[in-house]
Amino acid sequence: MTAHKRKKIALIGAGNIGGSMAYLALIRELGDVVLFDVVEGLPQGKALDLNHAAPVLQSSVEIRGTNDYADIADSDVCIITAGLARKPGMSRDDLLATNAKIMKSVAHGIKQYAPKSFVIVVSNPLDAMVTLCQRETGFDPSMVVGMAGVLDSARYRFFLSEETGVSAASIDAFVLGGHGDTMVPVRSNTTVAGIPITQFVDGARLDEIETRVRKAGGEVVSLLKTGSAFCSPATAAIAMAESYLKDQKKVLTCAAQLDGEYGYKGLYIGVPTIIGCSGIEKIIEIELTEDEKAALDVSAKAVEELVASLPA
Repeated sequence: MTAHKRKKIALIGAGNIGGSMAYLALIRELGDVVLFDVVEGLPQGKALDLNHAAPVLQSSVEIRGTNDYADIADSDVCIITAGLARKPGMSRDDLLATNAKIMKSVAHGIKQYAPKSFVIVVSNPLDAMVTLCQRETGFDPSMVVGMAGVLDSARYRFFLSEETGVSAASIDAFVLGGHGDTMVPVRSNTTVAGIPITQFVDGARLDEIETRVRKAGGEVVSLLKTGSAFCSPATAAIAMAESYLKDQKKVLTCAAQLDGEYGYKGLYIGVPTIIGCSGIEKIIEIELTEDEKAALDVSAKAVEELVASLPA
């Protein structure tokens, strides 16, 4: 008989997002989990709590907390949330210098101990952090992606569901570009059960909803006062990991490095992709209206400027 090892998922950062991802992996039995953090006791405590939940869930997944990068060895997936979270009044760009230092350290740990892993970056500012991670690891761009579009698209779908009274499961919508105020909700490709969204919501109201989508992360931050969103980004990142681990080949919008698509080369921005066992297996180019393409160009320029300001 051939022995089959369970998949291994390394979660770099044991804060609210890391803990939520570990719980989701436990429920879905995606694989054994290593929770890493530099804070002693934090990952160990969360891991112990989650292991106590496993018998109730009838889950066979094992969760381990650690402060040693060596424990992520041979992980199939590494998801990075390490870094400071946004606070009220703070933009994602304000986090750049501090989180860049953290990302360099994390990337070196992954390169040394998990060189064959699929890497998903959640840390903000997202587009700059995933760019830096790919540079520092030297991994093929298809194996280093940023979680942004899955979350932003989910927010768009939720707000449209609220407006129309239709289940979000019946709404297809996605968001392109940078993970910030310049992101581009793609109205021309937004439908309710295949019917154009404009048959349900007028243009002026869609403008208001799309503005709220761009500022949705900040809305959560302002309400929480002492933290940022964690359940939704955790769920989005795990969806990406699951598509990779199970070779689901789902179409998911994420920050991927473009190679000429949409007129850009070597730039990480949010685009529809197919994620399977080879990582990003295809970047999907869709037809945009002139206004949407112009907005995407503005967003891409903002990402380019942010990346250019990364510390050497």
